[in-house]
Amino acid sequence: MQRRSFLLGILTLVALAPIKVLAALWNRPAFEAVKIEDVTQHLNVSEEIPSSDILIVAPERAENGAVVQVEVRSNINGTEAIAILVENNPTPLIANFMFSHGAEPFVVTRIKMAETSDLKVVVKVGNQYFTHAKNITVLENGCG
Repeated sequence: MQRRSFLLGILTLVALAPIKVLAALWNRPAFEAVKIEDVTQHLNVSEEIPSSDILIVAPERAENGAVVQVEVRSNINGTEAIAILVENNPTPLIANFMFSHGAEPFVVTRIKMAETSDLKVVVKVGNQYFTHAKNITVLENGCG
């Protein structure tokens, strides 16, 4: 009986270990910030360099802000992270994707938008941060 309990305990630790690792990577203050300036501060963004090498595929007009499909691709070599922000949302940081081991810096996701706003993408490459934005007109409110 003790052996069974021991094995169950070990399996539980092994199963929960990835959750603890993911929690350590999650930047809680950045995701809870209500101002875009605070988000960039918590992401340690010092200076943003405008770049046309960041491609944003999103609708010009979103019929419903509750579901807005967004595609982002970085054509900047060495991309380590892609952050998606929506300035007029209650919490601007939508997502922060990390890339390693030569992963292709491309994401497709669906987001919520509270109102018409700029969708801003910040790409981290080493100690540099590149940015590109696209304005999306929201016809029906998506966040509440």
